[in-house]
Amino acid sequence: MKFFDLKKSFGIGILTMLLWACGSGSTDEKDPDPVDEGKDRKAILTNITDNIILPSYAAFKVKFDVMATKSDAFTAKPDLTTLTELRTAYTEAYLEWQKVELFEFGPGEKYTIRNFFNIYPANVAGITGDFADPNSNLDTPDSYARQGFPALDYLLFGVGATDQAVVAFYTAPAEGAKRTASVKRLVGRMSTLLGKVMNEWQGSYKDTFINKTGLDIGSSTSLMINAYVLHYERYIRSGKFGIPSGAMLNGVPAADKVEAYYQKNISLDLAKNAHQAAIDFFNGKSSKSGEEGPSFKTYLNALGAKDSSTGKLLSEIINTQFAASKLKLESLSPNLSDEVKNNNQKMKDVYNEMQKAVRMLKVDMTSAMSITITYTDNDGD
Repeated sequence: MKFFDLKKSFGIGILTMLLWACGSGSTDEKDPDPVDEGKDRKAILTNITDNIILPSYAAFKVKFDVMATKSDAFTAKPDLTTLTELRTAYTEAYLEWQKVELFEFGPGEKYTIRNFFNIYPANVAGITGDFADPNSNLDTPDSYARQGFPALDYLLFGVGATDQAVVAFYTAPAEGAKRTASVKRLVGRMSTLLGKVMNEWQGSYKDTFINKTGLDIGSSTSLMINAYVLHYERYIRSGKFGIPSGAMLNGVPAADKVEAYYQKNISLDLAKNAHQAAIDFFNGKSSKSGEEGPSFKTYLNALGAKDSSTGKLLSEIINTQFAASKLKLESLSPNLSDEVKNNNQKMKDVYNEMQKAVRMLKVDMTSAMSITITYTDNDGD
């Protein structure tokens, strides 16, 4: 063989071996790139929709429908039995509501369902004024505190000092029928609004939400994160603790501004449910299986977001702060109104602990994700 041919053959052989070496590993054996997968916003939106939003609404509707049935029974025949059963169903529905209230984006935002379901303290004068006007307008901002769970809190627990007195309120010869009609009207209105929100999520909006994968102001990610941070800041930190404790009212406590003021013994449980729902949402925890999937946490990890002072993952720092707030919640008694009166520093401690999480979510997390905060608050965050 000529030297040229030998060199040529040798070169071909080397090239063949190199190609074989490069291609010898099968694609099945290659480790996936977790960073790229973690940045898949469509996967995050899909997990949150299918495993958190839709099943959470479905679970709430089950509880709500029981409450609606018990409401019909009570308004048809007010007595101690139907009152007790309605109160129980109301309590279970209110606790479940805390797990869906944070979905104030998409259909929830379109119908502003939170405004009609859970603005407190209840406007007692407005609620009782509506007895005489069954066609009063319940669509305006000044009507928010006259309806929803806070109105039912007053109507089921606040109209009499004893159970017998509450029943008497609804069986009074002259006014009883108007009062039961008001209860029925409020529950019916809630049912209609919930149906609208759920129908849109179960319809075309689901695909719209999942496929708007950008980071612009109108994207699903932006809308969802803004709603999430706003909910934690304004409706958990401020509404449940900052305002009643006076931390946001120039130091003046307001025990009557706690959630579920008239029932009293579930206000802490409502707060715990809301806080846990926020934690689970951040971590992409399925409300069906309890397993975590693509989420804010995995997205931050994929972006390599870290705390500048410690070098720890930002998601880890946020979850640590959530745990610190949760620990403060555990130190409170079930009746937050009593806590404001007798042990208000503990209420302020919860507020202050949650405020640390607000800064992480509102500043650090959104900066890492390139999300613009589109709502405003004037409390110095």
